[in-house]
Amino acid sequence: MIETTTSSPTLPAPRASQEGRTRRRPALSPSRAGDFKQCPLLYRFRAVDRLPERRSTAQLRGIVVHAVLERLFALDPPLRRPERAHGLLADVVAELDEEERALLGDPAAAGALVNAYFAMEDPRRLRPEACELFLETELANGVGLRGYVDRLDVSPEGDVRIVDYKTGSAPREVFEARALFQLKFYALVLLRARGVLPRQLRLMYLADGQSLTHSPTVAELERFERTVVALWNAILRAAPTGDFRPNPGRTCSWCPHQAVCPAFGGTPPDYPGWPGTSPDASPDDALETAPP
Repeated sequence: MIETTTSSPTLPAPRASQEGRTRRRPALSPSRAGDFKQCPLLYRFRAVDRLPERRSTAQLRGIVVHAVLERLFALDPPLRRPERAHGLLADVVAELDEEERALLGDPAAAGALVNAYFAMEDPRRLRPEACELFLETELANGVGLRGYVDRLDVSPEGDVRIVDYKTGSAPREVFEARALFQLKFYALVLLRARGVLPRQLRLMYLADGQSLTHSPTVAELERFERTVVALWNAILRAAPTGDFRPNPGRTCSWCPHQAVCPAFGGTPPDYPGWPGTSPDASPDDALETAPP
C-alpha cells in the first residue's frame, strides 16, 4: 500500500454550481471526451448547448459520498474512523436543500457506501498529497486537458497512485478498458505536466467492494494521447457547423435528452454556435462533475 505525505485539500461542496465560472482556454475533460466517444450529439448538448439535466438519486448519493471522503481525509489520520465519517455524512446531508434531501432519500444508503469504503482500506494509514485535485496541461499540439482527481497518493519514494471512487458496482471484464479511460486521461495529464508516470491507477467500486487497478506504461499513454488528440480534432471539425450527430445505442436508455434527439423523433434546439468567433474561443469542458 502506498503511504503518502499530508496536504490540506479544499473541502468540497455537496453540489457543483455552473455559475461564476472563469472561462479558460479550450480544453477537454475525461467526462466530455467520454460523451463525444459515446455520442457526439450528447457532447454538444452538454458542452455547447449546456442543456439542463435533472440529477438522479444515484448521482446525488455519489456526490454526497465523495464529499464525505474528501472531508475525512482533511482530518488528522488518527481521526479517520467510521463513526467520524458518519458524522461527516450527517453534516453533508444537513447542507443539502430540501429538494436535494428529498431526492437523496434515506441517508442510510450513502452510509452503507461509506462503510464499504472502510472495508476496502484504512484511511488512517494514508496521507494523500491531495484530494479533489485540479489537473491541467496543454499537449505539444495545443490540446488542453483538464479535470479533477478524487485522490492523489504519493509515496516517500515518489511513486504516484491515482485513485477514483465509484459508488456503483465494478464493470464486467469486457468493459474494464472503458472504465479506465478517465484514469488514463489523468495519468496522461500527470505525465505531460509533471513528467511523472503513475505507478498505479485504482478505481474503487463501493457498491460491491471491488477494485480495478492498472499500471500504465509510457508507450500506452502515448497511444492514449493520440486517441485524445483525434477526439479533439473531430470536435473542432464539427464545431463551426454544429454537425454533432447522434449515435444510437444501448446507453440511449439513460440519456436525459431523448426529447430533443432526432434518433427519437425529437428536434435539437437551434445550434448556438461555437462560443466566440473561432474554435480558439471554445467552451471550458473541464469543470464538471464526473459520474459517480
